Amino acid sequence: MHTADATIFEWAQLVRAEYGEMPGLKLTDRQIQRLWSLDTALCDAVIASLISGRFLQQTRGDVYVHPDADA
Repeated sequence: MHTADATIFEWAQLVRAEYGEMPGLKLTDRQIQRLWSLDTALCDAVIASLISGRFLQQTRGDVYVHPDADA
């Protein structure tokens, strides 16, 4: 696994844990970026990873939620 891939994986695990601890959590990409102090490229990669893994979905309001959360 490349270093960049490992970093994305590690951050994605952290984001998963936070969403797991706070059911119903709704964050924009900017909020995710600020909350975890991610640069734009890394934030986008983490979000893309979580969406492709079907852990997060993007709502019409550009908010990222866990699909099982009450929208």
